[in-house]
Amino acid sequence: MGNARNTVSLMPLGGLGEIGKNMMVLEYEDDIIVIDAGVMFPEDDMPGIDLVIPDITYLKENKDRVKAIFLSHGHEDHIGAVPYVLQVLDAPIYGTRLTLGLLRGKLEEHGLSSSAELKEVRAGGRVSVGIFEVEFIHVNHSIADVVAIAVHTPLGCIIYCSDFKLDQTPIDGRVMDLHKFAELGQKGVLLLMSDSTNAERPGYTLSERVVGGAFNEAFEEAKGRILVATFASNIHRIQQIIDAAATYNRKIGVIGRSMVNNVSIAAELGYLQIPPGIMVDLDALEKYPPERVVIITTGSQGEPMAALTRMAMAEHRRIDIMPGDTVIISAMPIPGNEKLVGKTINHLFRQGAKVIYQAVSGIHVSGHASQEELKLLLNLCRPKYFMPVHGEYRMLVRHAELAEQVGLSKDRILLCEIGDVIEITRKGVNKAGRVPSGQVLVDGLGVGDVGNIVLRDRRQLAQDGILIVVITIDKQTGAVIAGPDIISRGFVYMRESEKLIDEARDEVKRILKICEAENVTEWGVLKGSVKDGLTQLLYQKTKRRPMIMPIIMEV
Repeated sequence: MGNARNTVSLMPLGGLGEIGKNMMVLEYEDDIIVIDAGVMFPEDDMPGIDLVIPDITYLKENKDRVKAIFLSHGHEDHIGAVPYVLQVLDAPIYGTRLTLGLLRGKLEEHGLSSSAELKEVRAGGRVSVGIFEVEFIHVNHSIADVVAIAVHTPLGCIIYCSDFKLDQTPIDGRVMDLHKFAELGQKGVLLLMSDSTNAERPGYTLSERVVGGAFNEAFEEAKGRILVATFASNIHRIQQIIDAAATYNRKIGVIGRSMVNNVSIAAELGYLQIPPGIMVDLDALEKYPPERVVIITTGSQGEPMAALTRMAMAEHRRIDIMPGDTVIISAMPIPGNEKLVGKTINHLFRQGAKVIYQAVSGIHVSGHASQEELKLLLNLCRPKYFMPVHGEYRMLVRHAELAEQVGLSKDRILLCEIGDVIEITRKGVNKAGRVPSGQVLVDGLGVGDVGNIVLRDRRQLAQDGILIVVITIDKQTGAVIAGPDIISRGFVYMRESEKLIDEARDEVKRILKICEAENVTEWGVLKGSVKDGLTQLLYQKTKRRPMIMPIIMEV
């Protein structure tokens, strides 16, 4: 694409106009690097889909030129697609210690841990890959070890700062490296890409430390057990739960596969400071009185299979919610999950628990920068060009408006969509066509084998059900020997709708007689006629359109 000399090309393959599956491709002559490779969770209209990953057709076609993959941090929407990408690309992966620690577990699940070349980097470090020199800058977010990535190209410095906030009192004491952004701004930044998640939110995002105060308050008031649900990746939040438990002399149990994995990885790598003896096995936890127990669990998003949801529904095999329990949901519902979270909260109240959740407390703060912090980053970097990233389209537009407010002219702000090719030369910037992009659906072991047609069928089956018509005909004469037999699933209950089924059967017989009279023996025509006739009849009688599947057997 951008093979012309002195041209840097950028191709967002995910994360623009959507929340999730972040992936940015940078190209200069024969060198390509990829920044982040994330997943998105399926929407309501994607029945049966487990994950959504970016379309990497362009990278497949140019795999010999892909020099490296750089990861900004360990959240799923930035590392979740790496196992799928590695099945196509053979490139080293650079990331900070915790990011690679979380990724290793993921690669082991996919049987890729031995083949992946993982290279650890630190904030403040630099590496050279092909023509690019890549620098890592420490930023704050809702997970530890997050970096912004500055790519030094022959045309200038490009900064990718996707997930960040300006936390003046971070839990680990490491403040965002504003000096480095200012220094790069002084030297000249060609392009800044910055996080748009909270571009609609005025002011500043509160410090993570605020949650610690809310935890202490809740722990002091709680008379029985405390259960805290949060994101398994939010190591700083988990640290604050551990600190509060230590302060109030409570033992801690951990439930939920991802929570158990992440706590053990973070503790092993030194990102969690756990007082000796405070963590106990779930069986041992039962020996302690309720007022000395804290349980850290997954399920803050109301996911049907997560531990907290199963407890709320009284379906967890080890933990029951009891009157007197305090349940703290320390997370904001991801857009689209509000109903699931609300349902879980309702069930917890029904079980007699006291529930503390974001809408009525300060028990969660965002990990993303609000408007004033976004303006500050723009002013520090003073980029020649600016591209808002990481957000739905309305968020990108609001971020573009903020950039105008701090003095960037409209023609230097790039509002892009996934698949756009942005070419930067010494003369200026322009959109130079598109590369394949969109959603690749993961369903079980199948990657990309479920497309729009299969999804459409699934939606139709979910909405109106299916009607199967089985007919046996004589191979020689084309006369009907047996049937038509009708089987209905998810459309009507056959015993209660015998009259309708009989009418459908008569309609099929009528159509078959016409076909026989007209000497129609072609299967495709027979099936089409049965399908059309039944569709018309059933819609007329029920105003529903079930999927109709004629099966014709010859004997």
